[in-house]
Amino acid sequence: MRVELAYGRGHLAVEMPDGRTTVIAPAPVPGLADEEAAVRQALEHPIGSDPLRQRLPRDGRVCVLFTDATRATPNERLIPWLLEHLEGVPTDNLVLLNETGTHRPAPREELERLLTPAVAARYRVVNNEPDNPAAFVPLGMLRDGTPALINRHVVDADLRIVTGFIEPHFFAGFSGGVKGIIPGAAALSTVTSNHGPRNLSDPNATFGVTEGNPLWEELREVALRAGPSFLVNVTLNEARQITGVFAGDMIEAHRAGGEFVRRSAMQAVEAPFDIVVTTNSGYPLDLNLYQGVKGISAAARIVKPGGTILLASECREGVPSGSPMDRLLRSAAGPEALLAQLNQPGFSHPEQWQAQILAQIQCRAEVRVFSSLPPEVLRAIHLEPCADLETDVRQLLAGLPASARVAVLPQGPLTIPYLASS
Repeated sequence: MRVELAYGRGHLAVEMPDGRTTVIAPAPVPGLADEEAAVRQALEHPIGSDPLRQRLPRDGRVCVLFTDATRATPNERLIPWLLEHLEGVPTDNLVLLNETGTHRPAPREELERLLTPAVAARYRVVNNEPDNPAAFVPLGMLRDGTPALINRHVVDADLRIVTGFIEPHFFAGFSGGVKGIIPGAAALSTVTSNHGPRNLSDPNATFGVTEGNPLWEELREVALRAGPSFLVNVTLNEARQITGVFAGDMIEAHRAGGEFVRRSAMQAVEAPFDIVVTTNSGYPLDLNLYQGVKGISAAARIVKPGGTILLASECREGVPSGSPMDRLLRSAAGPEALLAQLNQPGFSHPEQWQAQILAQIQCRAEVRVFSSLPPEVLRAIHLEPCADLETDVRQLLAGLPASARVAVLPQGPLTIPYLASS
C-alpha cells in the first residue's frame, strides 16, 4: 500500500504492508471558493459580537496579533485583507504583534515573508519577547500564584484583534482562540507555570478538550482579563486552503471553529495498533523536533502499550540545537529520570512541557524518528533514529504475531484518532 506522508514542503511516499495497514486521516473538506469574500463576510457578520468596524475605538489603539512561522496560518493573505478592513484606523494607532510565545523571534526577512513586504514596511511590527521583563504587564495571578504577565502592546490596546488558525492541539484542546494572547503574547514564566506538570498531568489536557481542561480554562481566564478582543481564526485543509472563517467573540467564535474542526479531525478506531507511523503535518509544523512532539502525541492515542511510534518530521531547524528542550532532554539519563526531575518541588525549566509529554509517551511506547537530524543528536536526547521507514516497519512486524497491525497518520496531529470504546 502506497501512502503519501506530509513531510517538509512536500510528501514522502512509503510502501506499507497490504492487508495490515490502516490509514487514518481527516475527512476531506473543500477550500472556500472565495477566501477573501468569506473573510470580509465574517468580519461584517461575526459570531457573538458586533461587526468589527463597530468595535473599533475612536482614535484608540489597536493591536493585531498574528501567528509565527511555526504555524500554517495564511498570514500573507489574511493580514492584508484584515488591514484593508481597518483602513480608517490611523497607521500610528496600529501595532502588529508576532505571537511567538516562547519561540524564537522572527528576523525582518521572515516578518516580510509572513505578512508581505508591503505590510511589514507600512506598519509597526514587533515580536513577543518572552525573556524581556520590560515587555510585560501583570494581569493578576495564575492559579498557583505566578504573575500572569502579558505583552504591554496587548494590554495597552483599546481593542485586540487576535488572528490565527484552529487545529487540534495535544494539550490545549484546539489551537487558536485565547492561545493567541497566552501563550502567544505571554512571558516565559507565565507560560512555564500554565504548561507545568500540574496542568499537563490532568487527563482533560488533551486533544479536542477545552471546557474541563484546567490548562485551557486558565488560558481563558487570563486572556479575558486583557480587555475587549475580536477573534479572526481560520481553518485549513491539507492543501492549506481556507475551509472556514470564525470571527467575533473570542470564546464563542473559537468554540464554533473547534466544532467545525472536530467533525473532520476526529477519527475512531476499534482497537490500538502495534505500530503507528505519524508525521507532524509537514511544513511549517515540522520545522523542528520541539513541534514534532505533537505528531508523536497523536500516535500515542492509538498505540498499544509497548508498541512503536515512528515519526516522519523533517526538522530542518533541528531540535532546535541548544534550545531549552534540547538541554533538558540531554541533562537526564532517560525518560523516567526526566519525569522524576520534573516532579521535584520547585523545579522549573523552559519548554519542560514538551519534554514531559514526550517522556510520558516513551514510558509507554518506543519512539523512533525519521528526519534530517543526525543519529547522534537523536540518541543524545533518548530517541531512536530511523534510517528508512519501510525497513523499520517490516523488521518490527517480523518480530510480532501475524495479527499485528500498522496505523498511518499521514497528516499527524491534524487527525485526532481515538478508540471507539472510549
